[in-house]
Amino acid sequence: MDFRRVTVVGAKRSGLAAADLLRRRGAEVRLLDEQPPAPDVLPQSHENLLAGAPDLIVISPGVPSDLPMLAEARQRGIPVIGEVELAGYFLKGPVIGITGSNGKTTTTALTGHILKECGVPCQVGGNIGTAVTSLVDSSRDDQWNVLELSSFQLETILQFRARIGACLNVTPDHLDRHHTFENYAAAKARLFETQQPGDFAVLNYDDPVCRGYAEKTKAQVCWFSLRQQVSNGVWQREDKLFWGNQPFMIRAQIRLRGLHNVENVMCAAAIAHLAGASPSAIGAAVESFPGVEHRIEFVRTLEGVDYFNDSKATNVDATLKAIDAFPQGLWIILGGKDKGSDYSPLIEPLRQRAKAVLLIGAPPPYPYAAAPLIRKALDSTIPMIDCGTLENALRYAREHAEPGDTVLLAPACASFDQFENYEERGRVFKHLVQGLF
Repeated sequence: MDFRRVTVVGAKRSGLAAADLLRRRGAEVRLLDEQPPAPDVLPQSHENLLAGAPDLIVISPGVPSDLPMLAEARQRGIPVIGEVELAGYFLKGPVIGITGSNGKTTTTALTGHILKECGVPCQVGGNIGTAVTSLVDSSRDDQWNVLELSSFQLETILQFRARIGACLNVTPDHLDRHHTFENYAAAKARLFETQQPGDFAVLNYDDPVCRGYAEKTKAQVCWFSLRQQVSNGVWQREDKLFWGNQPFMIRAQIRLRGLHNVENVMCAAAIAHLAGASPSAIGAAVESFPGVEHRIEFVRTLEGVDYFNDSKATNVDATLKAIDAFPQGLWIILGGKDKGSDYSPLIEPLRQRAKAVLLIGAPPPYPYAAAPLIRKALDSTIPMIDCGTLENALRYAREHAEPGDTVLLAPACASFDQFENYEERGRVFKHLVQGLF
């Protein structure tokens, strides 16, 4: 598909990759951003968007698709698509698309690892770190494209198609962007609505929203379940994982902490098998998987106290899963940029397992501070210490934690009040932990 004049909105990783792809395909590209990082990037405005009569507008995942200026562009007949949709026009090879509120980064990385260990050609990208448009040149007809896809990326797809689409779970997240849970769930549903007969939809039978996606797709559904046997898919009984009626690995081969990671393994195993991996080889591949940075990542033990980095826990459900992976004795670091979350589900798990909550986040007048909302929601259920920064939180934990305790960064919030992203927050945490003495 050829376009002569294209405006790309958003000049971060995905936007820059989209602009680069378009220029190499011969398009004249104008690049806009709210905070232009370079002289050749124009301010994001109504006038600059429509100047030059573009015949296509491409928006980065971080740009809300419901901006008034984009609505006007659509009214004028100018197509508005996302970076993932653009990539789909040029990407060679079949696509594996993995979404979900939590676990999609681990599952995407694990799927890629299993396929490579089993000799199935693939490349990995998307929301996990490499823009999908950056994968176009290295894509091949005989190679799978394993993509982590967020709701921000999926809400703008029109024809983008996953040969294998998967959803791990759908719980409230990004309500500051999508406004309602129904809108958020509908954005993820797009992954399955564009599938065709002969494709596969890998869905969590235990999640009611995921079950509902089965009615929205033309693809053949493959289930995975922790709770019951499924005839077409992956399930568990006692210490074994089964594909249909056949066991293919044991739970002890899963090195990742937490029951939620068993779900992630089930999903990745189902995807990998559908993509050509032998069930008999999947267990060994899972066993050799080292895990993902910033996902319940062990950092250090200091005088009997363990330190874990789960900076990727950017919503309440992810934090609940992290808490569930540990026994009592938690010193948990919460806070950051609020996304319209309800923090009350944390009350009972924290009461049972935590010694204290260490609150971080930008101070007033920052308008999206989560710490005051967390304090109000938890209502003095357990001790809460206002620390402000990661450095202060770790200093407090170092002084008060006892041998056998665990210090866990699992903030339940976005990082954008104090950090560029959750990766930077996790790296800072690890650096500070390694500097403790």
